[in-house]
Amino acid sequence: MGNYCIFKSQKNYYISEIYDKLLNSFNKKLIRIAITGPESTGKSTLATQLANDYKTVWVPEYARGYIDQLNRPYQEKDLKEIAKGQIQAENKAELKANKFVFCDTELTVIKIWSLYKFGKVDPFILSEANIRSYDLYFLMDIDLPWEYDPQREHPEKRKYFFDWFDKELNAKNVNYRIIRGNEEKRFQMARNLIDEFFS
Repeated sequence: MGNYCIFKSQKNYYISEIYDKLLNSFNKKLIRIAITGPESTGKSTLATQLANDYKTVWVPEYARGYIDQLNRPYQEKDLKEIAKGQIQAENKAELKANKFVFCDTELTVIKIWSLYKFGKVDPFILSEANIRSYDLYFLMDIDLPWEYDPQREHPEKRKYFFDWFDKELNAKNVNYRIIRGNEEKRFQMARNLIDEFFS
C-alpha cells in the first residue's frame, strides 16, 4: 500500500485522516506510541529499546537524515519537508508493525522548533499536528546529562522547552506521561505504562 494523496495544481495534499482510516482497516489493533520532548533526552534510545522488547518497528527522527544531507543551514521551508518525511516514514512503518509502533519524535517537535526558530509555523505542519494522533505519548524529562551533537541547539533552554512540550500536550488533551530517571529506569517506567494501558 503506497502513500495516499490527491493531486491539485501539481501539489500533493497528504490526507492523513483518510490514510489512518484505511490503515486501521488492515490492522485495527495497531497501537501508536509517540516519544517526544526536548533534545538529548533519550528519545531514540527508548524507541529502540521498546521496539526490540515488543518485537516491532520504530520510526527514527526524519530530521536528522534530512539535515545531514543539506549543504547549507536549514531554513523554515525545510521544516515542512521534514514534517512530510516524518509522516511518510510513520505510515510505512505502520504497515510492518507488530501491534505497536514507536515513533521517535512527532509533529509537536517540529511545531515548537518552527515557532522558536522562525516565529511562525507552516499551515501544513499545524494541520497535520492536529490530525495525527497517538494512543500514548511519552514526554521525556530533562534529567539526563546533555550530550553534544552538531544538530542540537540551546542546551541552556532544556527546562524552557520541556515546559513548552508539557503545555502543548496538555492543551491537546492527549494521553501522555512523563518519563524520567536513568536509561534503565526510563525503559522500565515506559514498559510498565504500556502494560498498564494496553494489556
